[in-house]
Amino acid sequence: MSNPKDHEFLPRDESFLAFNERVLDWARRVDVPLLERLRYLCIVSSNLDEFFEVRMALHLRAVHHHESKALYSSHSFLKLSELAHRLVDEQYALYNDHLLADFASKGIKLLSHGERTVLQKKWVKQYFDQEVKPLLVPVSLDPAHPFPTVANKSLNFIVRLSGQDAFGRENEIAIVKVPRVLPRIIKMPERVVGKKNYFVALSSVIRAHLSDLFPGRHVGQFSQFRVTRDSELAVDEEDVQNLRTALRQGLEQRQFGQAVRLEVSSGCSQDLYRFLLKQFQLPETALYRVHGPVNLVRLSQMIDLVDMPALLFKPYKASFPKTYTSLEPIFNQLKKRDILIHQPYESFSAVLAFLKEAVNDPNVLAIKQTIYRTGADSELMDLLREAVRRGKEVTAVVELKARFDEEANINWSERLESIGAQVVYGVVGLKTHAKMLLITRKEGKKLVRYAHLSTGNYNSRTAKLYTDISMLTADVKMTADVEQVFVHLASQSPLPKLNHLLVAPFHLHDQLIKFIKSVAASTLRGKRGRIVLKMNSLTDERLAKALMDASHCGVLIDVIVRGACILSAQVPGQTENIKVRSIIGRFLEHSRVFYFAIEDEESLYLSSADWMNRNMLRRVEIAWPVLDPELRQRLIDECLLAYLGDAKDAWSLQADGKYVKPVLGPGKVEHSAQAALMRRYEAKK
Repeated sequence: MSNPKDHEFLPRDESFLAFNERVLDWARRVDVPLLERLRYLCIVSSNLDEFFEVRMALHLRAVHHHESKALYSSHSFLKLSELAHRLVDEQYALYNDHLLADFASKGIKLLSHGERTVLQKKWVKQYFDQEVKPLLVPVSLDPAHPFPTVANKSLNFIVRLSGQDAFGRENEIAIVKVPRVLPRIIKMPERVVGKKNYFVALSSVIRAHLSDLFPGRHVGQFSQFRVTRDSELAVDEEDVQNLRTALRQGLEQRQFGQAVRLEVSSGCSQDLYRFLLKQFQLPETALYRVHGPVNLVRLSQMIDLVDMPALLFKPYKASFPKTYTSLEPIFNQLKKRDILIHQPYESFSAVLAFLKEAVNDPNVLAIKQTIYRTGADSELMDLLREAVRRGKEVTAVVELKARFDEEANINWSERLESIGAQVVYGVVGLKTHAKMLLITRKEGKKLVRYAHLSTGNYNSRTAKLYTDISMLTADVKMTADVEQVFVHLASQSPLPKLNHLLVAPFHLHDQLIKFIKSVAASTLRGKRGRIVLKMNSLTDERLAKALMDASHCGVLIDVIVRGACILSAQVPGQTENIKVRSIIGRFLEHSRVFYFAIEDEESLYLSSADWMNRNMLRRVEIAWPVLDPELRQRLIDECLLAYLGDAKDAWSLQADGKYVKPVLGPGKVEHSAQAALMRRYEAKK
């Protein structure tokens, strides 16, 4: 048997692109409603945007700096570019060859200029003149008008002109920037299309009337284009007086970071795209010539404009947790038992009800909460503000550096501070990713704590789309631990020894490795060892190595990981005891569940943390045990066993690093874990 040390990890970023291949499969599936298929196509584009903004930027930077590190190099950039080009080609082939025809069969069309009737062209011309043209400022390039600053992911046109301008000069190139306030998909009115769902793309409207922007000139070659930029905020927290102010200034610059990708129309001439590549200092590998709109994400607007419920998933209404009753105060209920909430099958409204009861209870003295992604419109944040107005001590640990949510969080922090809440920003150099809510209530002569812990964000919108586990508890030791973490975040004093909580970056990483090693050691002594893990990403090398070593000792390991995974599986002599599967479903799998067993001794932890180096060492994260045997078994059944038996939405990682759909044996029926859970909770209503 070979040594697991000899085995290499799977490349992280290649694994992420493979994950998006699995998401794209939902856009191909004919059993998925048509508008939902379009949504999955748009999700892939959105994921790719963020991949280029955050991950690909690191590889391109290595190209510019002639670096040859193992992770980031010219070679890694070329390999990822090859995979990304292939994925983008698959997207547009699916869009052009299948989805457009399927939409047409349902009376839904995105009309090109050539497909429009005379009446429709007249309406488009009127729309252009009244709604679009007044907002466009074409810039002809010359020494006094250099290439304009083009914002990240914005729609633009490049145009080659012939003839002379008003001053007799032959400046050939012009740029037209398209404001973001204009809708990218426009539904045509009934008077020109009847009852049909016909649309026009803004890019098509502008393309048809480019010549109107350059009177007296002839428009020759042209193309729409879009540039994606490095969007990481570089703020030296050690060297700023006010992190909030520094981040606000950084947000202003995010739109104009280093270019990473250039998208143009497939018909864009070589002269024009090479001109653009030179302007953005990009290699030709970073050029993506696409057969359709340069921003597929914006097609999602069409989903909301088509009123055809049959082309969408049947609406799912989450049930209120059966173990949480409105007939008795929640604080009395928690004295008897912990309450688990399995979102989105059970409603996030139960969490809001918990906080609302605390806000309205005169005996509640203090509320502490971490804020990571709540969204711009948040009932939860309004409740915190109401708590301040009612005289309660409110402490909010707001993570200002939650990527792409920075502005919303800055705004919330200012609104809370303005009415007297205590707002802190966690620990310098670390993101606060832990999801915690702590209520302190006066009961007689005692102060009693109640806590809510979650694997996911306090966000009402995503709580309907993401699978997560919430836990409400009055456990004295657990809530005391939560109090200590809040004290640490506010005062940055050292954490004392905790009872139950594992906290990153202090001991979560090491404790998880200790759990794995303990199961491995027991297995070597002849005991039955089992590890089952569920998470979004597994890219931490120490944890992956510990799992490989445990597999080498004979531990049976199942990993349910939605996205990127560097851990290989089923490699003879290396990881033959490891199985890795990915579930891509109607809901985004987001809960983190860690199960370790030696014979009949079981421990199960829930966590805010994925098994990534950043989560373990550069964030404040928590993991907590589920101590109630009944609740623990419920989680094993619903979050682990159900997914290990999934043969419909699952993909299995093979020894060659590829993911494949499971093959059903004779007489076997496809099982979808998410569909089964939806049926189970609907039956409980």
